[in-house]
Amino acid sequence: MADKIDHSLIKTDLYDAVNGEWLKTATIPGDHSTTGGFTDLSDSIEKTLMADFKDLLAGKLKPQNAEMGEFKQFYELVSDFDKREKDGSAPLKPYLDRIEALNSYQDLSDQLADWILTGLPTPFSLDIDSDMKGSHNYALFASGPRLFLPDKTYYDKDNQAAKQLMPVLEKMMAQLFKLAGYDDAKAQQIIEQATTFDKLIAPHVKSAEEGADYSKMYNPRTLDQIDNSTDQLDLRTAITSLVHGTPEKIIATEPAYFDALNDLLTADHFQMMKSWMLFKAVMGLSGYLTEEQRQASTIYSRAMSGRKEARSQAKSAYDLATGVFDQVVGDYYGRKYFGETAKKDVHDMVVKMVNVYKKRLANNTWLGKATREKAILKLDKLGIQVGYPDKIDALYSKFKVTPASDGGTVLSNLMTFTRIRNEDDFARWNQPVDQTRWEMSADTVNAYFHPFYNIIVFPAAILQAPFYSLKQSSSENFGGIGAVIAHEISHAFDNNGSLFDENGSLNNWWTEADNQHFHELAENMVKEFNGMPYAGQKVNGKLTVSENIADAGGLSCALEAAKGEPDVDLNAFFLNWAKIWRQKATPEREQLLLSIDVHAPAKLRANVQVQNLDDFFSTFDIQPGDKMYKVPADRVKIW
Repeated sequence: MADKIDHSLIKTDLYDAVNGEWLKTATIPGDHSTTGGFTDLSDSIEKTLMADFKDLLAGKLKPQNAEMGEFKQFYELVSDFDKREKDGSAPLKPYLDRIEALNSYQDLSDQLADWILTGLPTPFSLDIDSDMKGSHNYALFASGPRLFLPDKTYYDKDNQAAKQLMPVLEKMMAQLFKLAGYDDAKAQQIIEQATTFDKLIAPHVKSAEEGADYSKMYNPRTLDQIDNSTDQLDLRTAITSLVHGTPEKIIATEPAYFDALNDLLTADHFQMMKSWMLFKAVMGLSGYLTEEQRQASTIYSRAMSGRKEARSQAKSAYDLATGVFDQVVGDYYGRKYFGETAKKDVHDMVVKMVNVYKKRLANNTWLGKATREKAILKLDKLGIQVGYPDKIDALYSKFKVTPASDGGTVLSNLMTFTRIRNEDDFARWNQPVDQTRWEMSADTVNAYFHPFYNIIVFPAAILQAPFYSLKQSSSENFGGIGAVIAHEISHAFDNNGSLFDENGSLNNWWTEADNQHFHELAENMVKEFNGMPYAGQKVNGKLTVSENIADAGGLSCALEAAKGEPDVDLNAFFLNWAKIWRQKATPEREQLLLSIDVHAPAKLRANVQVQNLDDFFSTFDIQPGDKMYKVPADRVKIW
């Protein structure tokens, strides 16, 4: 490994030993809140694709399919900042006028289905996903809206972060309303009413910690029950119109919110709700207008994350174009920079890790035979998606760009695409689940397990150094991508994934004794992380438990795989594990993530998980008295 590693520090702090020298000199770019690891890979891919797309716009690179042709047109449109200046706030006006025209709940109710398809703000959210109990078909889900602040806990009266953030948000919104043509007094009135309404919503939606518990997501309600949750809006007509049918059940992920909806949507609150909608629309759409509006619209998110500056025009155009055509860009990236050979190689590696996992389950000492067999069956049925999808989702063939010459603006095209996407989503209701759909594009540096589908997905972008490289030893690769692959497999058996069977249905397949034992072990993981000091705060062990279980299972499984190779080098294995979590973040970003992120801080992911593995102590001769030492009784072992 070319990195400068301080071997004398390993017994004190593995993460610092591997990354300390890098941390001393690493600087966070002004438009970032983090640098290192995942971020560096994303930046490298961005640089590559921006260069390619510059050639695409210049005509040097020809679109390989119709979807890339539309992407090119959209990229041209979003890159024309002179046109955006000339258009000013005019593209936003029709949407604000629609909200301003509302004089009663009835006015909203009369156009509710169209309002939702358009993508305008509503005081509830509807979406489509696999039915958690009958995973072969898509179901309709209903939840509360997103709050202005990052989490409901920010509305607690003693929350210090909110005291800093709320004034920043209000000041930004005053600026954006002014730029949208409102006078100061009117803007102030809207902001006050909107924030008051948001505070009324907050007690009834879930916190990040509550939302991290999937067992509480499934709350089936009848259409009548959802419709009766408010006297003011005809939800029945809107829902049946959206899905072109009559759902027998709707899954309310936040039932307490719908229980409270009638008290929120009162005649007295109408003006507040209307202001809340205006606030959401101006906040969400101003970034697609002039340069002044684009810059101003980032003030709040930058205060939250600690980014010093907004993205450049070129990068913001790239973000927008690739964000809308994400799977089209992913297809281009996957085929050009990953290819079928690598796809097969990594698929084989995933299968290998699944087999190691099966072996570990077969030899598991705390699971009973019946539960063990069901767990192995779940792995037998596990779907594996690697690199990029075989074909571009048909949705993107419907995206037709209206160029500036025909009166198209960035916002009008975006809203057209939003409507097409929403129509496509609602049309899936009650249809068979499509297991081949990807929820992440191939150029995304990440991976995921979806419990509703029992699939693991590894986009092409993560499949490069330091996670994976032919230049690295097998042990380094297992400490990198091997641990990531096994992490995603472990999600099938974390505190959330374990609730779902081999078909992705919410169905208890555990014996009572095994279930109790598992929950005791999961509680050990909660305790191991809970209250750990980090960045002036404490880690929430409950919020992060599923990811910590997956890290622990992933690392122990990858370790076993590494030990099965002829060139095994556990030193390299552990050092690369610490390297993949290399990160430097702004203090604001660290504070935010401790409040809402289901992952533990990167440094703790690197350091704490190795302390649960006996091989770590023998590899580096770590003894009682060394800071990295953990007594065997306190080492948390689950999978």
